Amino acid sequence: MPVDVVAPGVPPRDPTHHPRRLLDAAAAEGRILFVQAPMVRYSKLPFRALMHDYAVDVCYTPMMLAKEFTRSQRARLTEFTTSPHDRPLVVQFAASNATDFARAAEMVAPFADGVNLNCGCPQSWALHDGVGCAMMSQPALVADMVRAAKARCGRDFCVSVKIRVHADIAETLRFVAAVEAAGVDYITVHGRRRTQRSSEPVNLDAIRAVKAAATVPVVANGDVFSLSDALRIAAATGVDGVMAARGLMTNPALFTGALATPWGCVERFWAHAMRAPVPYRILLQHLADMMEGLVTKRERARMMEGCACVVELLEWFDGRYVLRRPGE
Repeated sequence: MPVDVVAPGVPPRDPTHHPRRLLDAAAAEGRILFVQAPMVRYSKLPFRALMHDYAVDVCYTPMMLAKEFTRSQRARLTEFTTSPHDRPLVVQFAASNATDFARAAEMVAPFADGVNLNCGCPQSWALHDGVGCAMMSQPALVADMVRAAKARCGRDFCVSVKIRVHADIAETLRFVAAVEAAGVDYITVHGRRRTQRSSEPVNLDAIRAVKAAATVPVVANGDVFSLSDALRIAAATGVDGVMAARGLMTNPALFTGALATPWGCVERFWAHAMRAPVPYRILLQHLADMMEGLVTKRERARMMEGCACVVELLEWFDGRYVLRRPGE
């Protein structure tokens, strides 16, 4: 294994953090699993640390391109950071062939509790590169990719896929059957077709059909902006877990039942971001999203336009609010 992906001090995986076992344990407790979705650029280490403070059971890294990850030291060092407390963790890759996916999975396996294959990114560049939603028309290839990752990382290592739904739900069910036969541990379903906008409601009937047909746990994704949304979707579909993305950006505490971001959540994120820095624009966007329900739109605009660096942003907060540091 290349030494440049080693995270010093990260302990061996804890078997209890295996996502499939967590799904099974939650079912035994009569509850659903709460999952933070992979978000390009944004679900990095400090945000994931915040998620674990607020009732999230499993966190995902941003989607990374397996081909670049396995070939570029720069890509590895830039895109993948973790810590001893970054658990349970699923690393998501986009890939177009079994070799790239399996190699990438093997490289992160010592530092993650599972990997996920993105078969749901609808962006045009992904389709052009043959990844994301492009994989939804190739169930046999996806099945081979699952098998290859299992072969390299071991049968007990968690391998999952994240999909969208087809216009013909029967095609989605055939896809699910193919990846189940390959040994996939669980499936996450974003209940929209590739061409649908996020403003259109998710298709709960389609998610329910996948759950009814699947023999592995199913996690629902889409339109989760509150705890009541999560519980409503779970009740309507029978899924084993619920994944949130945009809802957690604006309210990282949503799975606790909080209707808006608690101020303590903002303070905690500042602390996490100082320990594990991210690019300034990402820090700024996270804070602007979290402050959406706490300050006026004009005040948020002033923050985003008036601060050019971390120091200025911290001074902006200190000048207007009581921003407690750890231990205060």
